Amino acid sequence: MTKAPKEEFRGVWIATVANIDWPKNPSDDVKKKKSDFIALLDFYQELNFNAAIVQVRTAGDALYQTDLAPWSRYLTGKDGKALEDFPDPLQWMIAETHKRGMEFHAWLNPYRATIDLDTTSLSKQHDFHQHPDWMVKYGKKYYYNPGLPEVRQKFSKIIEELVTGYEVDAIHFDDYFYPYKVKGEVFKDSATFATYGLPNQNIEDWRRSNVDSLVKDVHHTIKKNKPWVQFGISPFGVWKNKSTDPRGSDTQAGQTTYEDLYADPLLWVEKGWLDYLAPQVYWSMDYPVASHKKITTWWANTTPNTHLYIGNGTYKIKNNPDKAWKRNNEIPKQLAFSRQQNNINGNIFFSAKSLVGQHEKVTQKLQKKFYKLPVQNPGPLNHIKRTVAIPAVESVQKHGNQLKVCVSHSDSIPRYVLLYELNPKTKEPKTLIGTAYLSESQDLGCLQIEFDRKYIKKNMAVVVRDAYGNQSSAQLLDQNPMD
Repeated sequence: MTKAPKEEFRGVWIATVANIDWPKNPSDDVKKKKSDFIALLDFYQELNFNAAIVQVRTAGDALYQTDLAPWSRYLTGKDGKALEDFPDPLQWMIAETHKRGMEFHAWLNPYRATIDLDTTSLSKQHDFHQHPDWMVKYGKKYYYNPGLPEVRQKFSKIIEELVTGYEVDAIHFDDYFYPYKVKGEVFKDSATFATYGLPNQNIEDWRRSNVDSLVKDVHHTIKKNKPWVQFGISPFGVWKNKSTDPRGSDTQAGQTTYEDLYADPLLWVEKGWLDYLAPQVYWSMDYPVASHKKITTWWANTTPNTHLYIGNGTYKIKNNPDKAWKRNNEIPKQLAFSRQQNNINGNIFFSAKSLVGQHEKVTQKLQKKFYKLPVQNPGPLNHIKRTVAIPAVESVQKHGNQLKVCVSHSDSIPRYVLLYELNPKTKEPKTLIGTAYLSESQDLGCLQIEFDRKYIKKNMAVVVRDAYGNQSSAQLLDQNPMD
C-alpha cells in the first residue's frame, strides 16, 4: 500500500456529451436516470473518491433550467425540451454527490456550439439561432468565436448563474478551447482579428489572448461571488514539444495545447487565475511519442504554483492497441508515480463508466493499495484564514456493522465533518476514517461508516474543516452509546 498524503484530490469525470457516462440513454425514465447516476457515485464513494466532475454544458446547451441555454438533448432526448418530472436535475445531482461526502465540480465546454453540422434539431433558444454572428463553422461542428467580447460576456453570465444559483464546489473546463486543427481547413476569424487585434499582434497571439481573457474573467466572476468556489482546467497533456520550444516536454505530440488550441495554462497558473490544473495524460507510462512518466514529471516541475491533478485514461484499460493497457497494473503504476512527485496533489479518472462493473482486478488494487481510507480534499489557493467553531455531536449510533455520527454546525460556507481515530498517546487526530459534507445551507450532518471492531476500542473525535482548509478543534465522541 502506498502512503496517501494528508490531502489528495480523487476525482472522476462524468461525461454527458453523447451520453458517454450519464444518462445512459436520454429516453430512460427519470427513475432509471437517477438510479444510474447514484450507481456511479456509489461505486466511487466505495473507492473513497472525494470529487465528481459532472458535465453540465456540452455544446451551447445545459443540463439545468436556464434562460441562457436550451435543455440538453443528452438529458431529455430533444434540444430545448424540459423533463416535467425532473425539474431541477442539477440541484438533485449536487445533493446526491454531497450526501456521499464528495465535492461537485460543474464541468462546462466554453466554445463548442454544436456537436455536428445538422442544426435542424437545435432549439430556437440555442445561440446558433439567437446569435448566428457568433458562430464559426469549422470541421464538422460550429464553434463560438472566442474573439468576440460578447461571447466572453455571455459566458461570464453563465458562470455567475451557476455559482450563485447552485452549491457547486468548482467550475471546471476541459481541453477544448480553439478546436483541434483539421487538415486543410481554416478557422475563419480573420475579420474579428482585423477588428479586435492589437497593433503588431499576430493572429496566434491574439487567439491566445482571447482564451486568456476568458479564463481571467471566469476566475474573477467566481471569486467575487463565492471566493471558496474553485476554478480548474484540464488541458490537453502536451503544452509544447521540446522540438519547437526548449521549455516543452520531451514528446512528439501531433498537436499541442499552446500552438494548436491557443491555450496557455502556464500563464494562467503564473497569474493565479486557477485553483487547479488537471492535464490529461492519457498515455501509458513509457509510450514512445508521449510517455506518461515524462509528461507527468514535466507538469510537476513546471507548474509548482497551483494544485496539480493528473488526468488518467482509465477508459483505455483492455481497450487500446498499446499493449501496456492490457495489463492490470498500468493505472496503479501511474498513481504510484504521481504520489512520488512533490508537486502532484491527486488524480482524476476519465471516464466514470470505465471501471464500473468491469476490470475488477484493477479496482481491487486501487482499493487495497491507494484508496483504502478517505482523505481530505485540497482547498482553494486563496486560503482565507477564519475561525471554525467546534461541532456539537448530536448522536452516535451503532447498528450492526454501521457506525453513524451526527453533528450540528452552523456556517455560511461549505465544510466537511471529519471523523478521526485518535493517537492513543497524544489524543490528537491520527487516522481519517469517515467524512461528510455540509453545504452552506445545512446545519446538521451525519456520516456513516462501515464498522470495524478495532475502532471501537479506540477514542474517536470529529473535526470540522471549512472549504478554505481551516479546522476546528477536535470534539471527542462519547464511547458509551457504541457499546
